[in-house]
Amino acid sequence: MTARRPIVVGTDGSPSSLQAVAWAAQEAALRNSPLSVIATTFVPGAYGVPIGMPESFFDDEERNGKNRLAAAAEIAARAVPGHSLDIHTTLCTGTPAGELLERSKSAAMVVVGSNRQGIIERGFLGSVSAAVATHAPCPVAVIHGLPDSEVTRLEGPVVVGVDGSAHSEPAISMAFEESDLRQCELVAVHAWSDVDLPVHYEGGSVSGWKQVVTQETALLSESLAGRAEDFPDVKVRTMVVMDRPVRNLREQADNARLLVVGSRGRGGFTSMLLGSTSRALMHSVRCPLLIVR
Repeated sequence: MTARRPIVVGTDGSPSSLQAVAWAAQEAALRNSPLSVIATTFVPGAYGVPIGMPESFFDDEERNGKNRLAAAAEIAARAVPGHSLDIHTTLCTGTPAGELLERSKSAAMVVVGSNRQGIIERGFLGSVSAAVATHAPCPVAVIHGLPDSEVTRLEGPVVVGVDGSAHSEPAISMAFEESDLRQCELVAVHAWSDVDLPVHYEGGSVSGWKQVVTQETALLSESLAGRAEDFPDVKVRTMVVMDRPVRNLREQADNARLLVVGSRGRGGFTSMLLGSTSRALMHSVRCPLLIVR
C-alpha cells in the first residue's frame, strides 16, 4: 500500500505560524495524511559565526527549537480532537525556505504562515512564504494569523479563481476536492478585464455586451465541466464579472474559508513562476490562500 504524502508545515513560534500549524493539522485530518512539522535552528557554519557569540547561544537555539516543535505538536493535536493524527516533528539546520522547499518535493501540500519572527528568520532577506509559493512543486497554503479569531474556525464557501487558461485547471480540481472534504459550497469566480469589447453605443446601450458576457459565462462553464460528476455532493455557485481579478477575488475572500488560485494566469509570461494575481492576493487576503501550480 502506497503511503500518503504528508502535509508539511513550518513553525517559528509566531502567532501566524501556529495558526498555520492548526490549519495544516485539520487539512491532514481531512485527507487522512501524516503531518510533518519543521522548525529551524541556528548552527555554526550554516549562517556564519556571529562575532562574540557565547558558546551557550547554540545550545539555547537548539533547546528553543525543540520547545517550538513541542508546542506546535500540542496545537496540532488540539486542532483535531478525537482524531489520531500522525504527527512528525523535525528540527532542521538549513534556511526555513530551503528546508520547506526540499520537503515540498514529496509533500501533498506545504503550509506556511505569512509572518515571521525570531533571530533566524529576521536574518533572511525576502519572505519565506513568497519563496515557497514561488518555487514549490506542490500546492502551497499561505495562512495569515487573524488577531480576532482562529483561522480554523472560518466559515463560508471555498472560492476559486477561474480565468479559462490551462494554469487554472489544477486549481479548479483542487477547489472541488477542498469543498468536498469540508462539505461546503464552492464559488467559482471568473473576473475578466482583459478582453476586447465590441463597444458600439446605440441609444446609450453597449452593443455586443451581452455577447461578451455569454462568451465569458460559457468559458467558465467549460472550465468547470466534468468536475460535477466527480464531486456530486459539491454545490457550485458561479460568478462572472467584469472586474480586475485581484480586486474581485479579494472581496470574495472576505467571507470565505479558503481561496484557491493557480500559480499564474493566462496573461503570465512563461518564465513567471508566480503570477501577479496570486502574488498580490498572498499579501492581502484574510482567509487561507491555496496556490496550486
